[in-house]
Amino acid sequence: MESSTMTSRLFLTGGSGYVGRNLIRHFTARGTEVVALTRSARSAEVVQALGAVPWMGDLLDANLADGMSGCQALIHAAADTSHGRGTTQQVRTNLEGTRNVFASAHAAGLSRAVHISSESVLLDGQPLINASEDHPLPRRPAGAYSHTKGNAERVALSLAAPGFEVVVIRPRFVWGRDDTTALPHLAATAASGQLAWIDGGHYRTSTTHIANVCEGVARALDRGRSGEVYFITDGAPVEFRSFITSLLETQGLEAPQKSVPRWLLRSTATVGGLLEDLSRGRLKSPISLQEFATMAVEVTLDITKARTELGYSPVITREEGLAELKAAATRPSR
Repeated sequence: MESSTMTSRLFLTGGSGYVGRNLIRHFTARGTEVVALTRSARSAEVVQALGAVPWMGDLLDANLADGMSGCQALIHAAADTSHGRGTTQQVRTNLEGTRNVFASAHAAGLSRAVHISSESVLLDGQPLINASEDHPLPRRPAGAYSHTKGNAERVALSLAAPGFEVVVIRPRFVWGRDDTTALPHLAATAASGQLAWIDGGHYRTSTTHIANVCEGVARALDRGRSGEVYFITDGAPVEFRSFITSLLETQGLEAPQKSVPRWLLRSTATVGGLLEDLSRGRLKSPISLQEFATMAVEVTLDITKARTELGYSPVITREEGLAELKAAATRPSR
């Protein structure tokens, strides 16, 4: 897909993160100049090496609009993705940071903005089956991540105004090349023998390869209707166990055979969460309700709206993504 003729320069938050790094590659390859918000010299080096222009600052900086000067669009990818007990830092990043970023973009005269959210905003611990975008946000979110990201969505959409269009995308289970988050943790857990299936792992999940995330963001930036939310995935769901097994195989690892009952894990998460709260975080639960809701039940999404309104379709298949990961893992290091 060609980049929008309207966007020759865009401002990106979270540029040194997994999604952000790939967004820089995606947009610079199409001739768009990317200005990336960075909080450290190391992050600035990362985004500069990828072809972006670093702008040193913080999500809550009062002068953030200065860094957006000359940009036409915003992509907000920064987030505190911790799935543990809620913290003031997570509220600061996900909620107050989002508020300041979008208010600054409006003040700077940007015309378009894409907020990268997550299907987690809908999670409450129950299965989410073939959900569409009109599925309501739960009264009791699964955890602090779901709660803060859901509120961040509300804030971003509330700041849409004439001349400042705001679109939200929600990918699910982001994976693929250059993954420095989920895959390394999964591989380490499997290698240590600590990984187990939940009720055998025979339930479905939607997934979103990082290339498809980038395509979804670009489509939303070009074609998304202001005030609307769009799911972005790899297309048809896959069995959770089958997908995780394939991911591990790309790293030369065997999937486990052991399994734990879902009811036991849910009870552990519930009791562990209560003990964490009572001890003010001194006692740590082996699994949080947020983690349970994310990985222990079916979570599948309907992307009909993105296909219809954005013209979105996956640019890489699950099989191609897995082959790419396997090739990268077996490639001799230089």
